[in-house]
Amino acid sequence: MLQQLDHLPEGLLETPAPGLEALLGGPTLIHLPGQRRAPLFVSVLLHGNETVGWEAVRALLAARLTRYGALRLPRALSLFIGNVAAAAHGVRRLPGQPDYNRVWPGAAPDHGPEQLMMAQVVETMRARAPFASVDLHNNTGRNPHYGCVNVLEPRTLQLASLFARTLVYFTSPTGVQSQAFTGICPAVTVECGKVGEQGGVDHAREFVGALLQLAELPARLPAAREFDLFETVARARIPLGVHFGFPPEQADLVLDPALERLNFCELPAGMAFGRVRPGKGLCVEVHDAEGRDLSAQFFRISGEELLLRRPAMPSMLTRNEVVIRQDCLCYLMIRREPPLAVRDD
Repeated sequence: MLQQLDHLPEGLLETPAPGLEALLGGPTLIHLPGQRRAPLFVSVLLHGNETVGWEAVRALLAARLTRYGALRLPRALSLFIGNVAAAAHGVRRLPGQPDYNRVWPGAAPDHGPEQLMMAQVVETMRARAPFASVDLHNNTGRNPHYGCVNVLEPRTLQLASLFARTLVYFTSPTGVQSQAFTGICPAVTVECGKVGEQGGVDHAREFVGALLQLAELPARLPAAREFDLFETVARARIPLGVHFGFPPEQADLVLDPALERLNFCELPAGMAFGRVRPGKGLCVEVHDAEGRDLSAQFFRISGEELLLRRPAMPSMLTRNEVVIRQDCLCYLMIRREPPLAVRDD
Protein backbone atom coordinates (compact mmCIF):
# COMPACT_ATOMS: atom_id res chain seq x y z
CA MET A 1 0.00 0.00 0.00
CA LEU A 2 2.91 2.39 0.65
CA GLN A 3 4.29 4.38 -2.26
CA GLN A 4 7.74 5.95 -1.85
CA LEU A 5 9.07 8.77 -4.03
CA ASP A 6 12.23 10.86 -4.16
CA HIS A 7 10.58 13.84 -5.86
CA LEU A 8 7.41 15.89 -5.83
CA PRO A 9 4.92 14.59 -8.43
CA GLU A 10 3.85 17.17 -10.97
CA GLY A 11 0.91 19.20 -9.70
CA LEU A 12 1.22 17.97 -6.10
CA LEU A 13 1.67 21.38 -4.50
CA GLU A 14 -1.33 22.74 -6.39
CA THR A 15 -3.59 19.95 -5.09
CA PRO A 16 -5.73 20.42 -1.96
CA ALA A 17 -6.30 17.48 0.35
CA PRO A 18 -9.50 16.16 -1.32
CA GLY A 19 -7.63 15.74 -4.63
CA LEU A 20 -4.63 13.81 -3.30
CA GLU A 21 -6.10 10.34 -3.69
CA ALA A 22 -6.66 10.89 -7.42
CA LEU A 23 -3.13 12.22 -7.83
CA LEU A 24 -1.18 9.84 -5.57
CA GLY A 25 -3.39 6.76 -5.51
CA GLY A 26 -2.75 6.05 -1.81
CA PRO A 27 -0.55 6.83 1.20
CA THR A 28 2.81 8.17 0.06
CA LEU A 29 6.22 8.74 1.67
CA ILE A 30 8.25 11.38 -0.16
CA HIS A 31 11.97 11.88 0.52
CA LEU A 32 13.40 15.26 -0.46
CA PRO A 33 17.12 16.11 -0.16
CA GLY A 34 18.52 19.02 1.81
CA GLN A 35 21.82 20.55 2.88
CA ARG A 36 21.72 18.64 6.16
CA ARG A 37 21.24 14.95 5.47
CA ALA A 38 19.42 13.86 8.62
CA PRO A 39 15.78 14.40 7.58
CA LEU A 40 12.94 16.05 9.37
CA PHE A 41 10.05 13.59 9.27
CA VAL A 42 6.60 15.16 8.93
CA SER A 43 3.30 13.29 8.77
CA VAL A 44 0.08 14.87 7.54
CA LEU A 45 -3.50 13.72 6.99
CA LEU A 46 -3.41 10.77 9.36
CA HIS A 47 -6.98 11.94 9.84
CA GLY A 48 -8.47 12.79 6.48
CA ASN A 49 -10.46 15.81 7.65
CA GLU A 50 -7.50 17.44 9.44
CA THR A 51 -5.96 19.35 6.58
CA VAL A 52 -3.71 21.81 8.46
CA GLY A 53 -0.55 19.74 7.94
CA TRP A 54 -0.92 19.40 4.20
CA GLU A 55 -1.92 23.05 3.74
CA ALA A 56 1.09 24.17 5.77
CA VAL A 57 3.64 21.93 4.06
CA ARG A 58 2.50 22.61 0.53
CA ALA A 59 2.52 26.36 1.18
CA LEU A 60 6.04 26.13 2.63
CA LEU A 61 7.42 24.10 -0.28
CA ALA A 62 5.64 26.22 -2.90
CA ALA A 63 7.13 29.38 -1.40
CA ARG A 64 10.65 27.93 -1.58
CA LEU A 65 10.12 26.88 -5.17
CA THR A 66 8.97 30.39 -6.05
CA ARG A 67 11.87 31.99 -4.19
CA TYR A 68 14.71 29.81 -5.49
CA GLY A 69 13.33 28.41 -8.74
CA ALA A 70 14.09 24.92 -7.39
CA LEU A 71 13.33 23.04 -4.21
CA ARG A 72 16.37 23.95 -2.12
CA LEU A 73 15.93 22.83 1.49
CA PRO A 74 18.30 23.53 4.38
CA ARG A 75 17.55 20.05 5.73
CA ALA A 76 16.27 16.86 4.10
CA LEU A 77 12.54 16.33 4.48
CA SER A 78 10.64 13.04 4.56
CA LEU A 79 6.93 13.71 4.16
CA PHE A 80 4.29 11.05 4.86
CA ILE A 81 0.88 11.83 3.35
CA GLY A 82 -1.54 9.48 5.11
CA ASN A 83 -5.23 8.78 4.68
CA VAL A 84 -5.86 10.32 1.28
CA ALA A 85 -8.97 8.14 0.78
CA ALA A 86 -10.63 9.71 3.82
CA ALA A 87 -9.36 13.15 2.77
CA ALA A 88 -11.19 12.75 -0.54
CA HIS A 89 -14.44 12.62 1.45
CA GLY A 90 -13.48 15.13 4.12
CA VAL A 91 -13.80 12.65 6.99
CA ARG A 92 -11.51 11.43 9.78
CA ARG A 93 -11.59 7.86 8.43
CA LEU A 94 -13.83 5.85 6.12
CA PRO A 95 -16.19 3.16 7.41
CA GLY A 96 -14.18 -0.03 7.82
CA GLN A 97 -10.85 1.79 8.05
CA PRO A 98 -8.81 1.85 11.24
CA ASP A 99 -7.75 5.18 12.67
CA TYR A 100 -4.45 5.99 10.93
CA ASN A 101 -3.11 7.38 14.20
CA ARG A 102 -3.84 4.24 16.22
CA VAL A 103 -2.04 1.62 14.07
CA TRP A 104 1.64 2.55 14.42
CA PRO A 105 4.09 0.18 16.11
CA GLY A 106 3.02 -0.23 19.73
CA ALA A 107 -0.63 -0.74 18.84
CA ALA A 108 -2.44 -3.97 19.53
CA PRO A 109 -2.19 -6.32 16.51
CA ASP A 110 -4.86 -7.13 13.93
CA HIS A 111 -5.21 -3.76 12.25
CA GLY A 112 -4.45 -5.35 8.90
CA PRO A 113 -2.45 -3.83 6.05
CA GLU A 114 -2.49 -0.32 7.51
CA GLN A 115 -0.53 -1.52 10.53
CA LEU A 116 2.03 -3.21 8.30
CA MET A 117 2.33 -0.01 6.27
CA MET A 118 3.05 2.11 9.33
CA ALA A 119 5.70 -0.38 10.47
CA GLN A 120 7.31 -0.03 7.03
CA VAL A 121 7.32 3.76 7.38
CA VAL A 122 9.00 3.51 10.78
CA GLU A 123 11.68 1.09 9.63
CA THR A 124 12.36 3.14 6.52
CA MET A 125 12.85 6.24 8.62
CA ARG A 126 14.89 4.45 11.27
CA ALA A 127 17.44 3.66 8.56
CA ARG A 128 17.53 7.35 7.60
CA ALA A 129 18.22 8.48 11.20
CA PRO A 130 15.81 11.42 11.32
CA PHE A 131 16.60 14.67 13.11
CA ALA A 132 13.08 14.95 14.55
CA SER A 133 9.51 13.85 13.90
CA VAL A 134 6.41 16.06 13.72
CA ASP A 135 2.82 14.87 13.32
CA LEU A 136 0.48 17.71 12.32
CA HIS A 137 -3.18 17.68 13.38
CA ASN A 138 -6.28 19.81 13.75
CA ASN A 139 -8.70 19.65 16.66
CA THR A 140 -12.38 19.20 15.92
CA GLY A 141 -13.47 21.28 18.91
CA ARG A 142 -12.19 24.61 20.15
CA ASN A 143 -8.77 24.10 21.77
CA PRO A 144 -5.60 26.17 22.03
CA HIS A 145 -2.59 25.23 19.92
CA TYR A 146 -0.53 22.74 21.91
CA GLY A 147 2.15 20.07 21.61
CA CYS A 148 1.89 16.45 22.79
CA VAL A 149 4.85 14.36 23.95
CA ASN A 150 5.24 10.76 25.11
CA VAL A 151 8.49 11.13 27.05
CA LEU A 152 9.79 13.88 29.32
CA GLU A 153 13.33 14.12 27.99
CA PRO A 154 15.24 17.27 27.07
CA ARG A 155 15.25 17.33 23.27
CA THR A 156 11.63 16.20 23.04
CA LEU A 157 10.50 18.96 25.40
CA GLN A 158 12.61 21.47 23.50
CA LEU A 159 11.00 20.36 20.23
CA ALA A 160 7.47 20.65 21.62
CA SER A 161 8.07 24.00 23.31
CA LEU A 162 9.24 25.45 20.01
CA PHE A 163 5.64 25.02 18.86
CA ALA A 164 3.65 26.07 21.92
CA ARG A 165 3.82 26.90 25.59
CA THR A 166 1.06 24.41 26.40
CA LEU A 167 2.37 20.82 26.43
CA VAL A 168 0.51 17.57 27.08
CA TYR A 169 2.23 14.38 28.18
CA PHE A 170 0.40 11.13 27.45
CA THR A 171 1.02 7.39 27.22
CA SER A 172 -2.46 6.36 26.07
CA PRO A 173 -3.86 5.81 23.49
CA THR A 174 -1.13 3.62 22.07
CA GLY A 175 -0.28 3.11 18.42
CA VAL A 176 0.12 6.82 17.70
CA GLN A 177 2.78 8.17 15.37
CA SER A 178 4.71 10.17 17.96
CA GLN A 179 5.10 7.13 20.24
CA ALA A 180 6.40 5.02 17.36
CA PHE A 181 9.12 7.59 16.62
CA THR A 182 10.04 8.38 20.23
CA GLY A 183 12.68 5.62 20.29
CA ILE A 184 14.23 6.95 17.07
CA CYS A 185 14.34 10.73 17.49
CA PRO A 186 12.58 13.55 19.34
CA ALA A 187 8.92 13.32 18.35
CA VAL A 188 5.91 15.54 18.90
CA THR A 189 2.26 15.69 17.88
CA VAL A 190 1.09 19.25 17.38
CA GLU A 191 -2.54 20.34 17.53
CA CYS A 192 -3.14 23.41 15.40
CA GLY A 193 -6.69 24.50 16.21
CA LYS A 194 -9.82 23.89 14.19
CA VAL A 195 -9.95 22.97 10.51
CA GLY A 196 -10.12 25.98 8.22
CA GLU A 197 -8.45 28.45 10.56
CA GLN A 198 -5.65 30.20 8.67
CA GLY A 199 -3.85 30.89 11.92
CA GLY A 200 -3.34 27.17 12.43
CA VAL A 201 -1.91 26.74 8.94
CA ASP A 202 0.43 29.69 9.42
CA HIS A 203 1.61 28.39 12.80
CA ALA A 204 2.30 24.90 11.44
CA ARG A 205 4.12 26.32 8.42
CA GLU A 206 6.33 28.52 10.60
CA PHE A 207 7.09 25.59 12.92
CA VAL A 208 8.12 23.20 10.14
CA GLY A 209 10.11 25.96 8.42
CA ALA A 210 11.98 26.74 11.62
CA LEU A 211 12.84 23.07 12.19
CA LEU A 212 14.24 22.76 8.67
CA GLN A 213 16.56 25.65 9.49
CA LEU A 214 17.59 24.33 12.91
CA ALA A 215 21.02 22.71 13.18
CA GLU A 216 20.27 20.85 16.41
CA LEU A 217 17.88 20.66 19.34
CA PRO A 218 19.32 21.78 22.69
CA ALA A 219 20.22 18.88 24.97
CA ARG A 220 19.23 20.80 28.08
CA LEU A 221 15.76 20.75 29.55
CA PRO A 222 13.82 23.99 29.04
CA ALA A 223 13.21 26.12 32.11
CA ALA A 224 9.92 25.55 33.91
CA ARG A 225 8.81 29.12 33.19
CA GLU A 226 8.95 28.39 29.46
CA PHE A 227 6.03 25.97 29.32
CA ASP A 228 2.92 24.65 31.06
CA LEU A 229 2.82 20.85 31.37
CA PHE A 230 -0.30 18.72 31.68
CA GLU A 231 -0.67 14.97 31.83
CA THR A 232 -3.50 12.95 30.30
CA VAL A 233 -4.70 10.57 33.01
CA ALA A 234 -7.91 9.17 31.52
CA ARG A 235 -10.07 8.97 28.41
CA ALA A 236 -13.85 9.41 28.55
CA ARG A 237 -15.98 7.61 25.96
CA ILE A 238 -19.71 7.18 25.40
CA PRO A 239 -20.62 3.47 25.14
CA LEU A 240 -22.05 2.32 21.81
CA GLY A 241 -25.37 1.44 23.42
CA VAL A 242 -25.90 4.98 24.71
CA HIS A 243 -27.90 7.35 22.49
CA PHE A 244 -26.47 10.85 22.89
CA GLY A 245 -26.89 14.24 21.31
CA PHE A 246 -27.20 17.97 21.91
CA PRO A 247 -30.32 20.07 22.56
CA PRO A 248 -33.06 20.02 21.36
CA GLU A 249 -32.52 16.29 20.82
CA GLN A 250 -33.98 13.92 23.40
CA ALA A 251 -31.50 11.16 24.20
CA ASP A 252 -30.03 8.98 26.96
CA LEU A 253 -27.34 11.62 27.36
CA VAL A 254 -27.94 15.20 26.28
CA LEU A 255 -24.64 17.06 26.33
CA ASP A 256 -24.17 20.72 27.16
CA PRO A 257 -23.98 22.54 23.79
CA ALA A 258 -21.26 24.82 25.21
CA LEU A 259 -18.92 21.95 26.16
CA GLU A 260 -16.14 23.10 23.84
CA ARG A 261 -15.56 26.17 25.98
CA LEU A 262 -14.35 23.85 28.77
CA ASN A 263 -11.32 22.59 26.84
CA PHE A 264 -8.07 23.31 28.71
CA CYS A 265 -9.97 24.84 31.64
CA GLU A 266 -9.14 23.51 35.09
CA LEU A 267 -12.63 22.52 36.19
CA PRO A 268 -13.83 22.12 39.77
CA ALA A 269 -15.73 19.12 41.08
CA GLY A 270 -19.43 19.56 40.37
CA MET A 271 -19.10 20.92 36.81
CA ALA A 272 -22.05 19.73 34.69
CA PHE A 273 -21.43 17.99 31.35
CA GLY A 274 -25.06 17.27 30.45
CA ARG A 275 -28.31 15.59 31.45
CA VAL A 276 -28.96 11.84 31.74
CA ARG A 277 -32.22 10.04 31.15
CA PRO A 278 -33.43 8.65 34.48
CA GLY A 279 -32.34 5.06 35.05
CA LYS A 280 -29.60 5.12 32.39
CA GLY A 281 -26.64 5.32 34.76
CA LEU A 282 -23.53 7.40 34.06
CA CYS A 283 -23.67 6.98 30.24
CA VAL A 284 -19.91 7.64 30.18
CA GLU A 285 -16.99 5.23 30.55
CA VAL A 286 -13.61 6.47 31.77
CA HIS A 287 -10.42 4.38 31.61
CA ASP A 288 -6.79 5.10 32.32
CA ALA A 289 -3.76 4.02 30.27
CA GLU A 290 -3.79 0.55 31.87
CA GLY A 291 -7.47 0.05 31.05
CA ARG A 292 -8.71 0.48 34.62
CA ASP A 293 -12.28 1.71 34.95
CA LEU A 294 -12.24 5.16 36.56
CA SER A 295 -15.79 6.14 35.60
CA ALA A 296 -17.09 6.48 39.15
CA GLN A 297 -13.96 8.37 40.20
CA PHE A 298 -14.50 11.11 37.60
CA PHE A 299 -18.28 11.35 37.17
CA ARG A 300 -21.48 11.11 39.20
CA ILE A 301 -25.15 11.80 38.68
CA SER A 302 -27.09 14.28 40.77
CA GLY A 303 -30.76 14.41 39.89
CA GLU A 304 -30.52 14.13 36.11
CA GLU A 305 -27.20 15.98 35.73
CA LEU A 306 -23.90 14.32 34.78
CA LEU A 307 -21.36 16.01 37.04
CA LEU A 308 -17.60 15.93 37.32
CA ARG A 309 -16.77 14.25 40.64
CA ARG A 310 -13.19 15.56 40.97
CA PRO A 311 -11.19 18.48 39.55
CA ALA A 312 -9.83 17.85 36.07
CA MET A 313 -8.98 19.56 32.80
CA PRO A 314 -10.64 18.23 29.61
CA SER A 315 -9.29 18.42 26.09
CA MET A 316 -10.76 17.61 22.68
CA LEU A 317 -14.37 18.17 23.68
CA THR A 318 -16.33 18.75 20.48
CA ARG A 319 -19.88 19.02 19.16
CA ASN A 320 -19.01 16.76 16.23
CA GLU A 321 -20.99 13.60 17.05
CA VAL A 322 -19.16 11.48 14.45
CA VAL A 323 -15.77 12.29 16.01
CA ILE A 324 -17.14 11.61 19.49
CA ARG A 325 -18.16 8.14 18.31
CA GLN A 326 -14.93 7.44 16.41
CA ASP A 327 -12.56 8.75 19.08
CA CYS A 328 -13.89 9.87 22.46
CA LEU A 329 -15.89 12.42 24.38
CA CYS A 330 -12.70 13.92 25.80
CA TYR A 331 -9.38 13.31 27.47
CA LEU A 332 -9.03 14.24 31.13
CA MET A 333 -5.81 15.87 32.32
CA ILE A 334 -4.15 17.16 35.45
CA ARG A 335 -1.50 19.86 35.77
CA ARG A 336 1.91 18.24 36.21
CA GLU A 337 4.99 19.65 37.82
CA PRO A 338 7.89 19.77 35.34
CA PRO A 339 10.74 17.33 35.91
CA LEU A 340 13.02 18.40 38.74
CA ALA A 341 15.82 19.33 36.35
CA VAL A 342 13.68 21.94 34.60
CA ARG A 343 12.31 23.73 37.61
CA ASP A 344 13.48 27.29 38.12
CA ASP A 345 15.65 28.01 41.13
